[in-house]
Amino acid sequence: MHELTICEALLDRIAQEQEARRFAHVKRVRLEIGQFSCLEPEALQYAFEIMARGTFLEHTALEIDRPRGRAICLDCGAEVEVESRQDDCPACGKGRLKPTGGDGMRFIEMEVA
Repeated sequence: MHELTICEALLDRIAQEQEARRFAHVKRVRLEIGQFSCLEPEALQYAFEIMARGTFLEHTALEIDRPRGRAICLDCGAEVEVESRQDDCPACGKGRLKPTGGDGMRFIEMEVA
């Protein structure tokens, strides 16, 4: 379960920011996890809740945006959004799509007090 490793890195990054900027509490953390990523948002959410217990992040809301995957159709050249790597091209109906985005994770923002 690599969500635990990702969560640990996220908590470390937030702790470094807290040490540098001296804020007391984090109200909200917002991430973007693409549809094509191998991360399970529910597992990451659970890991965050467990690992934040007893820390300054204990009551922090973790928001996860799930942008759709992006691909280029190798048959018609259309740049399209799809939910699965197995989807057919919504423009021409063929199934030769080359993924071009939606497979990463980004730290979007953090609201502090």
